[in-house]
Amino acid sequence: MSGADLILTEAFAGLDDPRTGPAQRHELTEMILMALCAVLCGADGWVDVAEWAEDNEAWLKRYLILEHGTPSHDTFGRVFRLLDAKVFEGCFREWTAGLIGVVTGVVAIDGKTACGSRDGHNTALHTISAYATASGLCLAQEHTRGKGNEITAIKDLLDTLTLKGCIVTIDAIGCQTEIAQKILDRGGDYLLAVKDNQETLAIALREFFADGDSAGFGALPVSRHQTIEKEHGRIETRQAAWVTNLSWLDKDIRTRWPKLAGVSMIERQRDINGTVSMERTFYIGSKGGTTAESFAKAARSHWGIENSLHWILDVTFREDDCRVRKDHVPHNFTALRKFALALLRQDTQYPNRSLRSRRNTADRLPVYRTSLLGLTTRG
Repeated sequence: MSGADLILTEAFAGLDDPRTGPAQRHELTEMILMALCAVLCGADGWVDVAEWAEDNEAWLKRYLILEHGTPSHDTFGRVFRLLDAKVFEGCFREWTAGLIGVVTGVVAIDGKTACGSRDGHNTALHTISAYATASGLCLAQEHTRGKGNEITAIKDLLDTLTLKGCIVTIDAIGCQTEIAQKILDRGGDYLLAVKDNQETLAIALREFFADGDSAGFGALPVSRHQTIEKEHGRIETRQAAWVTNLSWLDKDIRTRWPKLAGVSMIERQRDINGTVSMERTFYIGSKGGTTAESFAKAARSHWGIENSLHWILDVTFREDDCRVRKDHVPHNFTALRKFALALLRQDTQYPNRSLRSRRNTADRLPVYRTSLLGLTTRG
């Protein structure tokens, strides 16, 4: 089944139309597909969406009825303001699950603020995403206004995921015992960055690795791994150490973290044209049998959510420039962007083109656009 077939026949099948009476002039599923097509082809707001739909009405009528033509930008805006964001997110989640199937490898969880979504006294929308680094697809998302409720959003997001066999990586804000337990309950293992929000643990890890560097680790087995990257005058050396014998760690800390299997450190030394800087990051993990190399790869994979999701949303989809901000609109427009991004990522016709180029190609070439969406003409 193609992506668009799944969107229309299954993923949106249970989506209730929030409108009544004459307000239902334009069919809801058709409006969603028009908006998705427009975003796929470069639209970044409702005026763009409405103009794209109007310009491509003849093409759209090959696949949609469009009894009353294409909607205005005000109509698009009103409908997506009313459309329940959690239900729409559920549609995205179901559709993505159909694309990916069983998730494996590293699932990175991180937050991003859409700067343009600030609305009067309401702080900007902050979205927590779960990103499958192997497939390059967003699995699900939760929203909150501002970063203050990020921990609650992470917990809610985890409740929606099936994580059997996965390693879940989260930065320091997610280093919470409840979050670690939720990951385990969903079938996964955790790898959590440790900073001063867990002060006692952070001090213990800093002191342990500092003492080990200066005096040695004694009889404790330490797995090590080093990588060196060179690019455009920058040399980055990353040294990872992974320790599974935790007898040195205070018992209260050991027992507090469920199924704690190891602690680790990554030291990053950057030499940029002769200017050297160094930083250390500490982690705790539940994955048994892990080596420094596999831990380092999992930690490195976490940055895929920054480089391959958040950066793409900003640069290719101009998310921070978008000024949709009322009611459910910011949440729903974010979901539309991720629908479009998933379609572009699944493309095999132009594998050597950038996502920005594929987006432009979808706008220029109706045949390519049809292929991405898996559309079939009306009988």
